[in-house]
Amino acid sequence: MQDTRALALTFEVSGLPPVKTEALSIFAAGHRQATRVRALLQAALQAAQRTGWTPLPGPIAVDLVLRCPPGHRTSDASTLLGGVCAVLQDKKRVSNIGLAHLGVLVDVALYDDDRQIRRLSYQEEPAEEFSYQVRVAAVPTGV
Repeated sequence: MQDTRALALTFEVSGLPPVKTEALSIFAAGHRQATRVRALLQAALQAAQRTGWTPLPGPIAVDLVLRCPPGHRTSDASTLLGGVCAVLQDKKRVSNIGLAHLGVLVDVALYDDDRQIRRLSYQEEPAEEFSYQVRVAAVPTGV
């Protein structure tokens, strides 16, 4: 039987991506990134439901395109990529804090673990308002 699952998922999110800059988990209830985390999870959930996406178990690529007004630099690429990747992986391994406040969003995962990432890319584009695009894709084994 042929595997028909989608091998790439691309979606848009309004606002800024969550950033990962401190030891405190961005999943903690009341964290200052909570609104951004929820927005990303909601957009990922909608895209996954629309396409029938199932979490990828093998090597992946993650691409992030940040759109922002000229001269309005946000965080650096590594903290933006770190936040997005932390949110999109399976959160079941975050066992040291309660995640009940996320409700059904706790189960949103586009892949199993950050260790699957074989390629990361980041790009900025000028725009009137902040928004971003995320793409998660399977990469051939051996890359």
